[in-house]
Amino acid sequence: MEHIALTVAGMSCEHCETTIKAALMKLNGISSVVIDLGLKRVLVELDSEKVSLDVIKGTIEDQGYEVK
Repeated sequence: MEHIALTVAGMSCEHCETTIKAALMKLNGISSVVIDLGLKRVLVELDSEKVSLDVIKGTIEDQGYEVK
């Protein structure tokens, strides 16, 4: 398993957290998602053989947020 940390602009509340977490957990290869609203950070544990960083970023951006 690999861990990545992404800075995501536009997150401000529990709804943002729930939306991003639900979308990412639907992806094959994601085992956990932890969101820190204060730091605007999304921490993802993944199997990089099953899901790419580009897919993760695209999924977050599809929810209306900007990955920095």
